[in-house]
Amino acid sequence: MMKIYNHHLASKNINTRFLLPCIRAKRKGWMLMTGAAVVLSGCSNLNSRTLESEQSLAEVQKTTAPSSVIMPSAIIGSSGDPNFVVEVVQKVGGAVVRIDSARTVTSQVPDESSDPFFRRFFGDRISQGRQRVERGSGSGFIINSSGQILTNSHVVDGADQVTVTLKDGRTFDGKVLGEDPVTDVAVIQINGNNLPILALGNSNTLQPGEAVIAIGNPLGLNNTVTSGILSATDRSSSAIGASDKRVDYLQTDAAINPGNSGGPLLNAGGEVIGMNTAIIQGAQGLGFAIPINTVQKISQELISKGRVDHPYLGVEMVTLTPELKERIIRRSGNRVNWVADQGVLLVRIVSESPAAIGGLKAGDVMKTINNQPVTKVDEVQKLVENSQIGTPLQVQVDRQGRTVQLTVSPAPLPVRSEN
Repeated sequence: MMKIYNHHLASKNINTRFLLPCIRAKRKGWMLMTGAAVVLSGCSNLNSRTLESEQSLAEVQKTTAPSSVIMPSAIIGSSGDPNFVVEVVQKVGGAVVRIDSARTVTSQVPDESSDPFFRRFFGDRISQGRQRVERGSGSGFIINSSGQILTNSHVVDGADQVTVTLKDGRTFDGKVLGEDPVTDVAVIQINGNNLPILALGNSNTLQPGEAVIAIGNPLGLNNTVTSGILSATDRSSSAIGASDKRVDYLQTDAAINPGNSGGPLLNAGGEVIGMNTAIIQGAQGLGFAIPINTVQKISQELISKGRVDHPYLGVEMVTLTPELKERIIRRSGNRVNWVADQGVLLVRIVSESPAAIGGLKAGDVMKTINNQPVTKVDEVQKLVENSQIGTPLQVQVDRQGRTVQLTVSPAPLPVRSEN
């Protein structure tokens, strides 16, 4: 199941919460690549947002052309040189940075603090709560010479202070221009001139089997370079356990570990094709990156507006299969009378949401959106994300055996509350 609304807003995440801000997120085997220098496993095992992000991805690589030849002992470029990775690192490694962040967190005061017995001994001091500073580090890469840097949202989420360190040792105070937790993209600005930059590639043309390079400081090991191939493209967020994100991911077998978040995944020519973001806990050769075309689109909105407005319906839903339908009917008896065996079952409608205003109800089976058939949650997610806020969507549902046509106008995704 999944939700088409801000995962930070939800009290119940039916499927998986993925990429909890700057912590090790253990849910269906997933974890953030954060806190590399803090715990040997690479993440702190917390249940609240922290800034245990990663440290920098500091060396990148370059070659003359994408490679399609795999040798028994190495991946080589079209020139036949198995050391093409060295050329990429030497050419663009200086544009990969380390991002250190800190945020002040106030611990919740226990309910007992309101008890007169406790106040008799501790007075009002007990109601002030306890503060602590959480620190973390991650990675990013410079995209223009004036100092704009791309990274993951969870690397800087809630940060009071951001420090950027270049490979040559220079440090800068960073300002977060904007962050989008829905796609996990953020933009930082530093005051610098003539800075080294990375060229952005085109993630729409990628094919499985292409040579790729990742750079970062996994588990506190700064400036680590790994290489491999692109294992797959268009991995849906729900397929990899990240149904609260609106991203189709790149998959790679290049070693990605806690400490790589926000750093670049590069092609054999040294162009950025993705932003390293997540791994599957306990697995090997399963790393995931946000496609650079998505990163670029989101970052442009963050730079211009400081935010990204995502279309929002306000539903919780699950892909309906014949097996699921049979189980529901068995439990519900005659109360369920769907004609459809496939579609997207609406589990809950958020109060006063566009879906509620448009007449959608829990138990409806969504069949089409703007005359396009939908049989999976991912298909609804993509159609909604690609829609326009305020532009009506024609939604056809199976409601207890009757076909019902409704009009739903997406609204901006509600901004999460810091509380």
